[in-house]
Amino acid sequence: MSARATPSGNTVRTAKQLLPPDSVRPAKPAALQIVKRRKLVSSKLPQKNGVADFDAKAFLAIAGLGKKIVNLKKGDTAYAQGDPADAIYYVHKGRLRVTVTSANGKEATITLVGPGEFLGENCMVSAHPLRLATATAMTDCALLKISKAEMTRVLHQEPALSEMFVTFLLARNARIQADLVDQLFNSSEKRLARILLLLAQFGKESKPETVVPKISQELLAEMIGTTRSRVSFFMNRFRKLGFIEYNGEIRVHNTLLNIFLQE
Repeated sequence: MSARATPSGNTVRTAKQLLPPDSVRPAKPAALQIVKRRKLVSSKLPQKNGVADFDAKAFLAIAGLGKKIVNLKKGDTAYAQGDPADAIYYVHKGRLRVTVTSANGKEATITLVGPGEFLGENCMVSAHPLRLATATAMTDCALLKISKAEMTRVLHQEPALSEMFVTFLLARNARIQADLVDQLFNSSEKRLARILLLLAQFGKESKPETVVPKISQELLAEMIGTTRSRVSFFMNRFRKLGFIEYNGEIRVHNTLLNIFLQE
């Protein structure tokens, strides 16, 4: 046998050495494909501010871009009639009274706003550049002030907050209609009972009785459209019947509903 036919030890090559360079990497291409697939899958997951991860309550709980916490003492104003309507508020703690003042100085209470409600929402649904009412703290309050621009942006991008806000607006609209019907058809006694139940947030909590934040009889008279003496008369009557406890603070019992069952 010739030297060409009998390979020596120096010329023997393994199968691995004879394979083309591109075929000597069995593991890396598969690994790279797996990494690429993972990246493709992860890119489809909701981002931090995506719909799936967005929490409306968390957004309304803390300060941030276009948001800040505002603390008010009793008697302070969140905004006054005639101020720029450039922000909406979310009430964390406390209660506020919303009033309007006529050209001749007469003041009227529109509504009372408490925890879990929006305040100054008219800036979102009206093009009017100025506030049409004044919001005054009845107790110490903690509010989240959200710029109109930031609230508009989030409402467009986050369905969860949009749904929450629309639900609030519908409930507020229903409350305004009920107030009008109450004023037109119910007696002053029933109007007072309704206001006390609303102040006690009756129906929102499972507690049978709730303490109403301190409120003057003058304010109650203004809200139901009667005199302070009539309010005093009805309050004493409610107390004698066991519907309320009235000793500096007002504790409302669910038996006050009996007023609406009377003819």
